[in-house]
Amino acid sequence: ACTTLLVWILKALIDVVQNPMLWEVEGVDATMNCTHTKGAQFFQMYWYRQLPGETMKQIVYTSTASADHDFGNFSKDKFSATKPDAASGTLTVKKLQQGDKGWYFCAVSEHSDAGALDG
Repeated sequence: ACTTLLVWILKALIDVVQNPMLWEVEGVDATMNCTHTKGAQFFQMYWYRQLPGETMKQIVYTSTASADHDFGNFSKDKFSATKPDAASGTLTVKKLQQGDKGWYFCAVSEHSDAGALDG
């Protein structure tokens, strides 16, 4: 029996666009796209997930400045990401399972050196 998973995808801002909804069957890979029109200086992209009953968690940070994306505590066996240019990126959830059902969204940010000022 085939189980269908529903992956909800939020639009972060009007100038950041994602797939509005994604239906896939269990066991396949699901790829979500994100694009923006904020400008080339917004080359950092973040992907988040919120599962039912849980808090939101960052899955991955991507940047055109580095080919090595930061998945933090999330496994590269389960997730992959691309960042081909400043205006676009993708997140793939590999081999979907029931536990992957939730809200996924991307956000973009402008490069800043302000973090160097934190003390």
